[in-house]
Amino acid sequence: MQTRPRLASSAIVERDGRFLLVRRRNPPAADLFAFPGGRAEPGETPEETAIRELFEETGLQGRAASLFETVELLPEDGLAESHFLLSVFRVEAPTETVAVADDDALEAGWFLPEEIAQLPVPDSVRACVERLVRGDEAG
Repeated sequence: MQTRPRLASSAIVERDGRFLLVRRRNPPAADLFAFPGGRAEPGETPEETAIRELFEETGLQGRAASLFETVELLPEDGLAESHFLLSVFRVEAPTETVAVADDDALEAGWFLPEEIAQLPVPDSVRACVERLVRGDEAG
């Protein structure tokens, strides 16, 4: 029986060539660095999920979310306990606000693409960063 994927969203925030990543507290992606994000709540649009999760995990008040990519995460990938459809958004956030890890995030930081290449990150994050560095904005 085919089940519908669960919905999740994440937020890409960039400042001066650095990308905001959080280190996950909980399985299945525990201790991996990723864009702030998580599961949709009932009635939320994907954009609302990305903005809410960004705020919950970092304290940043996001705005102007624009869809960057949609990624299908399968249990076989090892990073999802069930089938997810992840909407990844570029999100703007006030530059004067400091990102502080909270909720599911153990830590939050701003990383250059070459630093991200050395971190433990999901393949989907690595692929998004590579596209961003190339300037490939089309989903």
